[in-house]
Amino acid sequence: MPALSSRLLILPSALALLLSLSGCDDAPSHVALGTLERDRVALTATAAEVVVELPVAEGQMVTKGTVLVKLDDTRQIAVVRQAEAQAAQARAALDKLRNGARPEELAAARARVAGARASLVETQQSFERTRDLQQRGTASKAAYDTALANRNAAEAALKSAEEQLRELENGARSEDLSAAAANLAAAEAALASQQKVLADLTVVASRDGRLDSLPWNLGERVTQGSPLAILMADGAPFARVYVPEPARVRVKPGDQLKVHVDGLDRELTGTLRWISSEPSFTPYYALNQTERARLMYPAEVLLPDTEADLPSGMPAQVQLP
Repeated sequence: MPALSSRLLILPSALALLLSLSGCDDAPSHVALGTLERDRVALTATAAEVVVELPVAEGQMVTKGTVLVKLDDTRQIAVVRQAEAQAAQARAALDKLRNGARPEELAAARARVAGARASLVETQQSFERTRDLQQRGTASKAAYDTALANRNAAEAALKSAEEQLRELENGARSEDLSAAAANLAAAEAALASQQKVLADLTVVASRDGRLDSLPWNLGERVTQGSPLAILMADGAPFARVYVPEPARVRVKPGDQLKVHVDGLDRELTGTLRWISSEPSFTPYYALNQTERARLMYPAEVLLPDTEADLPSGMPAQVQLP
């Protein structure tokens, strides 16, 4: 269903047709006049890049997924590769935390603990000898202080080595694992976003239809947000008509209405799929009873699928109850 704002837009040509067919003063309340139309699909540019391919010519019928326009993707490919590398780095960091220390790292840590313990034994023995000599008066107070400091340093070194070994054996903390997992999720989300930007540089048909217009030429740098391709939807058209105010209360979406198209001898049956709740012309509260009859309500009457070959733009009139 087209947006309400687009439906309420009255083209000058349509208004001129309406006035010419119905007259300005005596528009019949049992007929709604208008033209055959189709849904218009505008595929817009998501980046300001150069058009490098236009594989389909204007006017051709296309199916959903057909490539219509290709923009230069050189820069975006580099951005995607950078995002892939960042995601791989985050994944490796998380795997490292989950896997814990390697056997070689544990063996090296145990060796450092053993070395620190042996050093402590040696410095403890040296301290005890120096203490005995100092008590006998054969060693100076400075020698005693040095032996004591060496013993204390060896104890500290052993404690540090044991804590490092315990850290490797216990593995990563849950907080570190959560932080690494969050970093990986952020990197993967950024990668998915950049991959979507890359995919959008190749514009494909979002539905079956006819390629009506290619506003940009090969080699031009497009403006971000501007239309790259205009599709006219496939299938039967609908009659965009204007229902006179006196007949507004007699119709509702879903009603089956008779449709006459210029150039066709047969009568068609269409389904009212939408009608505006607001008139297109002067607000009703500014008009007297006679002038209110000139208000028009935009409406769309969908024709059956058997009428898919009818061209857009043909004048049509809908009989109202």
